[in-house]
Amino acid sequence: MERAEFDKFADEYHAIHAENIKASGEAPEFFAAYKVQDVAARCAALGLAPRRILDFGGGTGSSAPFFAAAFPDAEIVIADVSRRSLDIARERGVAGLDTLLFDGERLPLADASVDIAFAACVFHHIPTDRQTWLLAEIRRVLRPDGRLWVFEHNPWNPLTVQAVNTCPFDENAVLIPARRLRYRLEDAGFRAPRIAYRIFFPGGLRVLRVLEPAMTWLPFGAQYYAEAAP
Repeated sequence: MERAEFDKFADEYHAIHAENIKASGEAPEFFAAYKVQDVAARCAALGLAPRRILDFGGGTGSSAPFFAAAFPDAEIVIADVSRRSLDIARERGVAGLDTLLFDGERLPLADASVDIAFAACVFHHIPTDRQTWLLAEIRRVLRPDGRLWVFEHNPWNPLTVQAVNTCPFDENAVLIPARRLRYRLEDAGFRAPRIAYRIFFPGGLRVLRVLEPAMTWLPFGAQYYAEAAP
């Protein structure tokens, strides 16, 4: 999707997203929240206390309130190509939030200036031949002891594929299998990418989600994440 397309969908992004995922039995906020909760849990396990968080392709700031709650002392930096999306993100009034207009080439951040980086369902919008380069650009701005989390839709889950195929702002999306994303992370210089599959049960079966921590190896979750060290 081009920058102009992101700008076009920015004002109606939440409503379109909510309608598109109605069959999941969850609102967009659920999907934003669980990703940040996963990151926060992993940070706690790794002993990381990030003071500066990069939300790469963070758009209208869906994740920002959850990052602010999980890491109240951290600065949250959203970098995105859509000026209108960043305007909407700022309107949320999240404490500690900064926004950067990204030109699609080089992040306007110094080397090793970010503690953790996060990209939520962004890379399937990026042309295949640009993905490794942009992962390397994220690696450039990460501190040596930092971490990157990339969340993506799982192309092996038929309900996810159906949702993507019927979503207006996913018209040009190309879903990325987890193994391929792992290879691209390695090609970008990241070490030991770790894959975890997520969201196996819809909202109507949410009581079964207590089983999901033992299922992250199973490649049928609706989404997955790759965690990697620079």
